Amino acid sequence: MQFQVPQFIEVEDKIFGPLTFKQFVYIAGGAGLSYLLWRILPIYLAAPLIMGAAGIGLALAFMQYNGRPFILALEYGFYYLVRSKLYLWNNERREKNKLVQLQKKNQSRTPAELYVPHLSESKLHELAWSLDIKEKIAAGIASDDDRDAQITSPLVAPVRTARSALIP
Repeated sequence: MQFQVPQFIEVEDKIFGPLTFKQFVYIAGGAGLSYLLWRILPIYLAAPLIMGAAGIGLALAFMQYNGRPFILALEYGFYYLVRSKLYLWNNERREKNKLVQLQKKNQSRTPAELYVPHLSESKLHELAWSLDIKEKIAAGIASDDDRDAQITSPLVAPVRTARSALIP
């Protein structure tokens, strides 16, 4: 059993001679508006409006903008005029904010306060050792050797309080 598959489904049927239904409606609408303008207004006022109405009717019927019907271009233009706009790109303000933030960071920290940890073979062992020493110091049972090791150890950052971190 054979079935006939429709071909060229994107091409509209020519109903009114060489015109499709949409083209006929656009041309008839432009012609009807032109006739009304000619009958209602004096000719010196009606002539430019008649030319505009006829031009819009012909453009809607036959013109394509970027391969799409002219009615879509009019629709998108109308939405552009009516809807609110959202501007996301403002490069100058973004660069100024970054510069201000970098300047604040550079002013607030001195090189002595910066701590850059180094990598070693057993980071877990170093962390456990430093926590044990800090616990002993906090409890007040640390020996002098532990305190000296905590102060001279390059492996762990020194303990800083909020008061000692203030810049005079």
